[in-house]
Amino acid sequence: MIAALILPLFAQAAEPPNTEWSCDDPIMQQEMNWCAARDFEVADERLNAQWPITVAAMKARDAAFVAHGAGEHDTREGYFESLLESQRAWLRYRDAHCRVEGYYARGGSLEPLLISTCKARLTRMRTDQLRELVETPG
Repeated sequence: MIAALILPLFAQAAEPPNTEWSCDDPIMQQEMNWCAARDFEVADERLNAQWPITVAAMKARDAAFVAHGAGEHDTREGYFESLLESQRAWLRYRDAHCRVEGYYARGGSLEPLLISTCKARLTRMRTDQLRELVETPG
């Protein structure tokens, strides 16, 4: 139900505010800022699609660890708890780090572009890391 309400809003957000804008060759600063923000949104969508896959894999590793009786002697946080902790820390890091990168143009019209570009770059890297966690034998 909620998805049915949100999806149309998201679809509208994908359309540029100015119909003449093109992310193939952005010219004006506002256009560049919008394209960079859209690039970050796409990167974030991909991260959010990878997240439940990685969560499921880490929970399966936790279950296998317990099933083999190894948890009796090792009481450290499991795969999932560690993943969740790292993701929360990574989100704080990404946002703070990109804010610092944006300060290069602090208060200027370039600042949003710098922040969005940074967030997209780091988000793509994190998505790769989450995918690698699934692909690496545990």
